[in-house]
Amino acid sequence: MTEQIENYDSGTIRIASEVVKIIAGLAASEVKGVAGMSGGMVDGFTELLKKKSLAKGVKVEVGEKQCAIDLFLVIEYGTKIPEIAYQVQENVKKAVESMTGLDVVEVNVHIQGVEIRNEETIETRVL
Repeated sequence: MTEQIENYDSGTIRIASEVVKIIAGLAASEVKGVAGMSGGMVDGFTELLKKKSLAKGVKVEVGEKQCAIDLFLVIEYGTKIPEIAYQVQENVKKAVESMTGLDVVEVNVHIQGVEIRNEETIETRVL
């Protein structure tokens, strides 16, 4: 597990990569049009992870002062993918930088599927 370590006169502060993952996952899920995080493939369908497992759809590389984030998302059908992806990038960067003090050098958004809502069912399809 990678950690950000800050040394101060009164001691050391360590931020685990899992914390950065959770912050990034929460920030991504706040964007309208994001159906959830993608946790991989299950029988040809993308496994849709809701708020309970946000860190599973996120990969982070944390250095001493910087981090890079990869997000694997499922979006709602009918949304504009480039706009959603840009909003996710901005929201995640802002949240991680303000909460951890890390410089976010990149936020890569990977659209793994589309959630289609019918009146009776919700279906997630892999792109």
